[in-house]
Amino acid sequence: MLDATNRSGGTATASPRATATDLAIAVPAAAAPSALPPVAATGFTARCARVLLSPWSRLSLLVVLLACAASAVLLLEPQRLLTDGWPAQFGGAAAVVAYAVVYGVCTVAFVPRPLLNLAAGALFGSQLGLGAALGGTVLGAGLAFCLGRALGQDALRPLLRGRWLKAADHQLSRHGFRSMLAARLFPGIPFAASNYCAAVSRMGLLPFLLATALGSIPNTAAYVVAGARASTPTSPAFLIALACIAVPGLAGAAVAWRKRHRLRGHRDGEHRESEERTLA
Repeated sequence: MLDATNRSGGTATASPRATATDLAIAVPAAAAPSALPPVAATGFTARCARVLLSPWSRLSLLVVLLACAASAVLLLEPQRLLTDGWPAQFGGAAAVVAYAVVYGVCTVAFVPRPLLNLAAGALFGSQLGLGAALGGTVLGAGLAFCLGRALGQDALRPLLRGRWLKAADHQLSRHGFRSMLAARLFPGIPFAASNYCAAVSRMGLLPFLLATALGSIPNTAAYVVAGARASTPTSPAFLIALACIAVPGLAGAAVAWRKRHRLRGHRDGEHRESEERTLA
């Protein structure tokens, strides 16, 4: 408070009580800079979080996880199940479920599905083996799809610049179910590659899983029956299973050969046209 010594225009002086009060209020305000280190720490933490959660960091994590899974499969040698048999403590439905889980993890680690399908038939027979193989197929495809979508999509989508890559992405994003169904039915398309291609696209998870389950039945059943009947290679069931494996494979090779020659002819025609335009 100011004490006015002259009401008619004299000089006003501050009282000692008012000055002490103002200083008392100003002291805590001057102490405010002590809160700066936590703010700086928070900024550093945010920068570290942005770096760790960046698209390329997540893609690197995906590569590391896949490399670790492949290394674990090489060390554990799951192919010994064919020679040593299934562990005695597992039996019945528990063994089928356990094998489906192992199957799914192995497919994520790039173990070829034909070997796993043959093993399912040899261990459990045709019916239970088919259930275990299909369950593992859907589980492995779902795991790969979720890993690719969460860790790789943001980093890889900007790289889809080529004409063929854009066409494949457009097909999977717009017509995901039928495209993936055709990919599962068509022999020769790598299982892991189709999983991660679908993950990078904008295809939904549910159509992907449904198309995988339906499209994998014929090929999986053929390999499972072949594995179950491998002890009797002259039986009709084994021969029919081999035919179901060989015929689609040969048809797929023929279609791929024709497509390759068509693409080569199309490229040669484009090259000649470009040369003619250059000469003109």
